[in-house]
Amino acid sequence: MKKVILSVAVSLFAASLAPTAIAGEQQNKMKECNASAGELKGDERKAHMKSCLSAKPASKGTTQQEKMKACNKEAGEKALKGDDRKKFMSGCLKG
Repeated sequence: MKKVILSVAVSLFAASLAPTAIAGEQQNKMKECNASAGELKGDERKAHMKSCLSAKPASKGTTQQEKMKACNKEAGEKALKGDDRKKFMSGCLKG
């Protein structure tokens, strides 16, 4: 019975820490996005912040397909066409 109570107590403690960790990650992401927005203003800044905050963190295991999807989405948001889109996609997929 003591083991069950201890297990429940540990689980509740661990669960109480999770929201704090998530909030810290979101705050860090907001700081990074603000810094990368630089001197952008108005709608351009809003679009950048939306894209940046919704982007998933890059991981070592990011597949080519996931990169392609993310780059395609960003190129679409920027309404890039023709050679500009090709250049953007090339740089995005390399990075």
